[in-house]
Amino acid sequence: MHLDFRYHQLIQRYRTALTRPPTDSAGGLSARALNLVDSGVIVLDAGLRIVLWNGWMTPRCGRAAARVHGHPLFEVFAELRGSRVEAAVLAALTEGHGGPVPQSDNRSPFPLREAGSFDGPRIEQAVTVTPFTEGDERFCLIQIRDVSNTVERERRLLDHAETLRARSYVDGLTGIANRRYFDVALERELRRAQRLDGALSLLLIDIDSFKAYNDHFGHQQGDTCLVTVAQALAAKLKRPADIAARYGGEEFAAILPDTTVEQAASHANAIREHVMALALAHAPTAHWPVVTLSIGVASYGRAGANEPAALVAAADKALYAAKRGGRNRVMVDGEHDA
Repeated sequence: MHLDFRYHQLIQRYRTALTRPPTDSAGGLSARALNLVDSGVIVLDAGLRIVLWNGWMTPRCGRAAARVHGHPLFEVFAELRGSRVEAAVLAALTEGHGGPVPQSDNRSPFPLREAGSFDGPRIEQAVTVTPFTEGDERFCLIQIRDVSNTVERERRLLDHAETLRARSYVDGLTGIANRRYFDVALERELRRAQRLDGALSLLLIDIDSFKAYNDHFGHQQGDTCLVTVAQALAAKLKRPADIAARYGGEEFAAILPDTTVEQAASHANAIREHVMALALAHAPTAHWPVVTLSIGVASYGRAGANEPAALVAAADKALYAAKRGGRNRVMVDGEHDA
């Protein structure tokens, strides 16, 4: 409000200065000050004609004040017709309503660019209209601020926040989704399957005899093994909606939307065979000479698995059945070895 009042004072002095002789230093100072303001200032009369155009505007649109003075704003900038700027100006002049012009999807309503640039990108703008009267005449003050730097800072902050959020969903060791993201994704996909009456399957995957592997090769080599298995799992999940996650320790999980239990069991066996074919040497005390996987399969709707916890419990039950059955195998909840 104080800023608008000062603008009003400057404009009144500027207009008075135009009618006074050059010796009026106060009026000349007001005119110079208005041209030094670091934002665009346009004043329209009741006929939408430009009666004031400050120096900030000229290098950003290539039009000097003498060129536009007396011309209707919406002929000078024809693309503003039908815009929010036009609506705001009309409301200011006819109803006395002022304030910021909503940006909506267009953050650059005026065709303005960086000073001296005639082919660069448009600057992003904050536009405010203010109605005022002088004598019996009504005018509209349009203020245009360059907010490109502010918008860019906001964009960088949002990008940074998004990066941090994304990192919070990634397992630091293996680079695939972590348990936190798994929980969010399983809830989301289960609700989607319920809403669309679709299929959803879950795989819980465990590296067989991993303690023996760590004891024999050491934890650093154990970490390498976890990364290798995670990459192998992710490589076998080719659909965009499929999710590979580290569930915890040496356990992994795969969420398979739009996948029946039979399809999931087949997919699980392909994953198991792929890891076995890597022929990663295992510890001498391990059940198998190479690194292998045991996998439990559960599907939405089977045996009451209609909630995330129930679906995980069903897959976990099948996983331990695979372990008891000799490892290096796939088990489906409620069935024999798949």
